[in-house]
Amino acid sequence: MPFATIKDVPMPKPRKDLKYLQLFDAYGPLLTETQRDICNLYYMCDLSLLEIAEEKGISKQAVSDALKKSRELMDSYEEKLHFCASTAEYSLAVSDMMTRVTRAVEEFAEAHPEFSQEMTAIADMVCVGEVISSDEED
Repeated sequence: MPFATIKDVPMPKPRKDLKYLQLFDAYGPLLTETQRDICNLYYMCDLSLLEIAEEKGISKQAVSDALKKSRELMDSYEEKLHFCASTAEYSLAVSDMMTRVTRAVEEFAEAHPEFSQEMTAIADMVCVGEVISSDEED
């Protein structure tokens, strides 16, 4: 059996830029209603430019222009306000802190087995996934 070549392997569909999904979440309300509608259809509903053009009764070029203008505006807002960057940094810092707390609780529970039940309760409070899981079981 011959080896597959690059052209034989199906290429994954390109994903829409995650950056603009985040920017749209943050700055979407600052766009015009038309820009919001087009961005929503493109980013949130995953419609193509042609599908949006048909839905809105405008040309594909008009949709492309609106998306380009919206991206430029959202980039400009982020450049000035840094909301998404700050949120990402904050999330990373919180994640790091939660990891360190979880490790410290585990180490304490190992060193002091008499407190393992209390440490498990603390670990459950710290770990959001665990809290959600135990809430779903109730």
